[in-house]
Amino acid sequence: MTDSNALDPEDRKIVTLARSVRARNGVPEGAAVRDETGRTYAAGTVALDSLRLSALQTAVAMAVASGAKSLEAAAVVTEAESAAAEDRAAVRDLGGPRTPVLVAGPDGTVRERTTAG
Repeated sequence: MTDSNALDPEDRKIVTLARSVRARNGVPEGAAVRDETGRTYAAGTVALDSLRLSALQTAVAMAVASGAKSLEAAAVVTEAESAAAEDRAAVRDLGGPRTPVLVAGPDGTVRERTTAG
């Protein structure tokens, strides 16, 4: 586990945004990504009859729809121990394999720091 206070301030920001979305919307996951210009995009799980997206997939889609060309980092707040392969793939598609992916618990404690790989 990583003390969230030990994170880079910009990484701490996306963890906080992801945590806020999860709590505010009452969804299983919250996520946030930071693009190459420093803009952030935060989203929650989408669970409609006709559309299912994880929070991280939704945040990546929001970045793409807003014109982002790349990602600097991604964060997901979840009960899961690690980021799903599909989530890392979405981050990799826009940010590349070395893009950091932070996985935090509902309390904001980062449990895993990996890459989109």
